[in-house]
Amino acid sequence: GETIDTLEAIREAKRKGAGTLGVINAKGSSITREVDDTLYIHAGPEIGVASTKAYIAMLAAMGMLSVWMGRAKGTLGERTAREILGEMRKLPRLVEEVLEQRPHVAKIAEKYHQAQDYLFLGRHIQAPTAYEGALKLKEISYIHAEAYPAGEMKHGPIALIDERLPVVVLATQSPFYEKTLSNIQEVRARGGRVIAVATEGDAEVGRFAQDVIYVPKVHHLLAPVVSVVPLQLLAYETAVLLGRDVDQPRNLAKSVTVE
Repeated sequence: GETIDTLEAIREAKRKGAGTLGVINAKGSSITREVDDTLYIHAGPEIGVASTKAYIAMLAAMGMLSVWMGRAKGTLGERTAREILGEMRKLPRLVEEVLEQRPHVAKIAEKYHQAQDYLFLGRHIQAPTAYEGALKLKEISYIHAEAYPAGEMKHGPIALIDERLPVVVLATQSPFYEKTLSNIQEVRARGGRVIAVATEGDAEVGRFAQDVIYVPKVHHLLAPVVSVVPLQLLAYETAVLLGRDVDQPRNLAKSVTVE
């Protein structure tokens, strides 16, 4: 709620006559005083510089906002709305289930923590999850990490793939699953090492990925909430192995308050 470029974007929007809504964790922050309305995510104080729980809580808040807007505009059927909200109520328990996989993620981190580069891939709603995974890894482990929408892999990143490059692929069940599986096969064909995040019960992905982290089955529009957790854990465990300060990464501040 204090980052200057976000504040300037709000001010520009207001100058153009737009309504503004802040999706905020910190009560009383600058943004809360400048926007027309506020949606608090109530995640509690984020101690580390690299946001984890606030990121997940914001995803949930935006999901509820989307359902509300879909109902208000008549573009979201009541049955689908109830299904999504019912799945959202399960998310706290499902996230806890993913956190229990920390020992498994730690073994994967041990396997790849000496890598110099990482590539993260995701399709559709999982593309931002790939970006978040890459961001967390570079922020706290200082390993160079790049993210791309999986559909654009052949438009450049495929040239980087060899046996030294770990490639994290968000391959949860969705209407785009088969295309994502094809991406994994393309990576393997070029010697890349695949770490897949997949839905529980998916036996197919294990045929192509060297390592698989399974997450609980959930509506595909909510998959980012459970999928980002193993990526956060991977970044954390990698940083610990490399002796990094996880809570206070070098050169980073909680809020960027100058342009």
